[in-house]
Amino acid sequence: MSVVGTSRTSRDVRLESAKWAKADLTRSPLLSRFYEYTPFCNGPGDVKPRDCHAAEVGYVEGHNVSIAYRWAEGQYNRLPELAADLIRHHVRVIVTPASPPAALAAKAATMTIPIVFSVGEDPVTLGLVASLSRPGGNATGINFFVAELTGKRLGLLRELLPKVARLGVLVNPSNVEIAETALKDAKAAAAAIGLQIQALNASNADEIDAAFTTLVSDRSDALLVAPDSFFNSRRVQIAIRAAHHSVPAIYSQRDYAEAGGLISYGTDVNDSVRQQGVYAGRILNGIKPADLPVIQSTKFELVINLRTAKTLGISVPDSVLARADEVIE
Repeated sequence: MSVVGTSRTSRDVRLESAKWAKADLTRSPLLSRFYEYTPFCNGPGDVKPRDCHAAEVGYVEGHNVSIAYRWAEGQYNRLPELAADLIRHHVRVIVTPASPPAALAAKAATMTIPIVFSVGEDPVTLGLVASLSRPGGNATGINFFVAELTGKRLGLLRELLPKVARLGVLVNPSNVEIAETALKDAKAAAAAIGLQIQALNASNADEIDAAFTTLVSDRSDALLVAPDSFFNSRRVQIAIRAAHHSVPAIYSQRDYAEAGGLISYGTDVNDSVRQQGVYAGRILNGIKPADLPVIQSTKFELVINLRTAKTLGISVPDSVLARADEVIE
């Protein structure tokens, strides 16, 4: 099996993964995962804790199931190509990341191969399923509430920074669905608590730097980073820029806080991926995706980086610390 690390090129991964998939197809069912960005990792040991949870229902990678990985490396227009490639390799299940574009690309590519998705938007509205309780078709998965989470993130920022009045919202315009949803939800949540919103666009590393320059020059008080695979892949850069410009920022995943970001609140990603792995295993055991209701994610986590708070001169209220799932000191 080929699992990519930070030192590997996307071409290496594609060539080795394809070769591996062909070699293993004859001796075990082939499950696939494809991503928009290469995970930050040093090798298989770093990837597996998040990615291989089918063992809970009897499937162990390298023993009785094979997993083919594909990465789009930020090129959303390559998602259909990757989905088609997996179909040519006769995979038994396709598992997509927390992303509408990846789920929709897989759904458009096949009406028969089971798909296990993870999305923050309504999967019925997206056209992935007929209903949450009875998905129908070949797709099912995990759903979490993006709009409600945005409101809670802004509420947390207000608790940390009672005087905040203007908020920057960083979105990736290349990821159209998520960017539009993030801005719409942020505007609604901000209006409810009297905040002004400043939209900031970034689709590459240089544009992230430029967005921070604009944020500071326009005197915004804080930053909300929208959920996005590209931003997650650049989380160290974002944390460094925020620290350099003394900008308090809130994020959607714990990875950001671990990388030096101030605070994160969102879905427990490990739990969501675990649920996807369990569903993939159940499908390999013969259950149809149409008979597996979409799971509404109920496990969320608040992570606070106290070192960053102290650097920014922010005193985190005890009421917020008491609610934190983890405090990084």
